[in-house]
Amino acid sequence: MTYKTIRKKRPLPARVVAEMYGVSIRTVKSWNSQTREDWIDEQAATREAVRAYHDDEGHTWPQTAEHFNMSQGAVRQRCYRARKERAGEAEEKAKEEAHKNEVPLFD
Repeated sequence: MTYKTIRKKRPLPARVVAEMYGVSIRTVKSWNSQTREDWIDEQAATREAVRAYHDDEGHTWPQTAEHFNMSQGAVRQRCYRARKERAGEAEEKAKEEAHKNEVPLFD
């Protein structure tokens, strides 16, 4: 299951909130920030969604770009990267399967 992080803006500027809580401005910004792992997962989900929309559903590049509100170049780049990731995962899985079926030389 993939999820998209909902980012809400602070109701007040970071400087004001920092003064209210007696912390630095950077601390307030980090409270609202997204972790790197979450961002990477979100980007991977977006790439896979672009790939599925174009490849599996058969839409053209202009239709895909319009659907995701991106340029055609950005959509293509994400799709190519998603394909490359899928190929790498399939190759890794094939290696694991081959290793499983391998008979040991010595017992």
